[in-house]
Amino acid sequence: MSGVEDRISRVSQEQKDTDLRREWDHLAAEVRRHRDLYYNQEPEISDAEFDALFLGLQQLEESHPELAVPDSPTAEIGAPARAGSSFANVEHPSAMLSLDNVFDEAELRDWLAKVPAQRYVTELKIDGLSINLIYREGKLVQAATRGDGHVGEDITENARVIEDIPHRLSVDSPFPVPELLEVRGEVFIAVEDFSAVNELRQKAGGKPFANPRNAAAGSLRQKDTAAVKARRLRMICHGLGASEGFSPEEQEDVYQALVSWGLPVSPYNQVVDSADAVIERVRYWADHRHDALHEMDGVVIKVDSRAAQRTLGNTSRAPRWAVAFKYPPEEVRTTLLDIQVGVGRTGRITPFAVMKPVQVAGSLVEKATLHNQTEVRRKGVLIGDEVVIRKAGEVIPEVLGPVADKRDGSERPFVFPTLCPSCGTRLAPQKAGDADWRCPNTRSCPAQLSSRLESLAGRGVFDIEALGSKGALDLIRRGILKDESELFDLTEDDLSSSSVYTTSRGGINAAGKKLLDHLRKAKTTDLWRVLVALSIRHVGPTAARALAQRYGSMSAIREATVADMAETEGVGETIAKSIAEWFEVEWHQELVRRWEHAGVTMTEDRTGAPAQVLEGITVVVTGSLDDFSRDSAKEAIISRGGKAAGSVSKKTDFVVVGANAGAKETKARDLGIRILREERFHILLDQGPAGLD
Repeated sequence: MSGVEDRISRVSQEQKDTDLRREWDHLAAEVRRHRDLYYNQEPEISDAEFDALFLGLQQLEESHPELAVPDSPTAEIGAPARAGSSFANVEHPSAMLSLDNVFDEAELRDWLAKVPAQRYVTELKIDGLSINLIYREGKLVQAATRGDGHVGEDITENARVIEDIPHRLSVDSPFPVPELLEVRGEVFIAVEDFSAVNELRQKAGGKPFANPRNAAAGSLRQKDTAAVKARRLRMICHGLGASEGFSPEEQEDVYQALVSWGLPVSPYNQVVDSADAVIERVRYWADHRHDALHEMDGVVIKVDSRAAQRTLGNTSRAPRWAVAFKYPPEEVRTTLLDIQVGVGRTGRITPFAVMKPVQVAGSLVEKATLHNQTEVRRKGVLIGDEVVIRKAGEVIPEVLGPVADKRDGSERPFVFPTLCPSCGTRLAPQKAGDADWRCPNTRSCPAQLSSRLESLAGRGVFDIEALGSKGALDLIRRGILKDESELFDLTEDDLSSSSVYTTSRGGINAAGKKLLDHLRKAKTTDLWRVLVALSIRHVGPTAARALAQRYGSMSAIREATVADMAETEGVGETIAKSIAEWFEVEWHQELVRRWEHAGVTMTEDRTGAPAQVLEGITVVVTGSLDDFSRDSAKEAIISRGGKAAGSVSKKTDFVVVGANAGAKETKARDLGIRILREERFHILLDQGPAGLD
């Protein structure tokens, strides 16, 4: 190589090094800035966007190790406390480490192969604010935020007003109270409390929080302890720091001791004995992540053996014996372009957000529910806002709240309509105090009629596959149906004026023939399904089943008094009143008469019905069964007179568990409720509780 070429090569390499250093400087500065916003202020980007930013910095350092300086953000924990904070800085007795992340099953299996163990503990990754509690001789002496992992902010007084945090540890425990106990946990606001917390904040003149995590972080850093208490903060413990006089052998022992001392531990923790079982838990919670009482974005996997934990040790920022599997983001930000309203089958007017399309939970989203006008006010969203949205599986996504700091003054409030957008009728609440407004034109409003037709055609009701939204609207708009009372009287001649159910030459098409065939078959069905098909407000399958079983006919239900119906299990006064009021309307009576005349079932067929061996028995089914779907298991219980409950409580008699049963099985064991595997469930269905003895 000539001297000129050598100089050119050196200059080129120097330029590459300079470009790499600039890229590293930019990424490092962005990671530090967004980490500070996350821990100390209000985040500007989503967790997923930060994870991508952090991963980019890690990959750059792996490719170019010379860039990985000792004070790189990839070696740091949390973020330093804010300058000028009103809370004093305190040093943790031991470092509050972070966690390394994996984002798919292949990465998780690689980690499990590198960290083999006889047992692992799987825990939900709570999306809240980390807290460090110090107990000396059983007395709470200090509470602090994570800070940079070594020094946090002293929030002891605020921690004292969180009901889940005991001021003293219980001495009534098989585990002696240690001289020193450093407990790690997560402070959060339960999902069900979030709207109420935002409403309280707005009434006080504050901006609404975008999500529960921001609400918890903002609440814990207030100086007014009364205001902190009003925020309904919760806490769950997930580990230990330093301790004196306590040497547990396993992570599970840690949690048992914490519970015995009066500290809260997650009910969702589960010990498993293989890598495959870890993967099963991760898959289970991917489908049930919204079953938890708190926000969660992943599953934490820990080696159960404390001796193995010590052997594996830690990096500068994270333990080698634990990792967080993070799910794809369900929470993203986008622009709220408009707020429109829809009309439901009972006339309920539901506002919904129209947004700039955005990918969330694997699909493109551009609409999200806003429930009712009261919720729009509670959430504090304005048209034009940047908003945070969340999507749970296939459920319609929900707007959590605005990113209020992004407002520029061009945003405008939503004005709830006074007239029905479908038929022009004036809107009003059905009763004084109702949050929902409704269109009172129940019989003729095209939107309501279309929704009712779609609903009664559903698989859980008449199962009329050929009657979808397009067909329902066509039958209404062309005047073929005045209302659903005429549905079972439809003929080929009636359908001849339809554009959906006829061929281009005017004859009835395959869809039309299928519709008429399905209507004939739908007439012979269960009485409870007919009751659901009437679209009576508040009457769902549970109440309809109970009423059909008790009264045996539509005429008997119609003639029953409110007081008598209200005594039916699963009904109550509200549903009973709604049924009585529905039958007082003349066109409703006509609807029932016409369906009966057309041959639709109006009496309960009890021939061949199973023996009522589960009368008075409450059963919860959880996990995957071989011989039953969730719906068929529920049907089997109810048809035998039992109650198929969705949650475990002291009133539960049996819990049937299948694969991936999860937290319900754990709660059943804690409450001492009898647990059945699938083969015993068959015996329960055949013989009742007596057959299990």
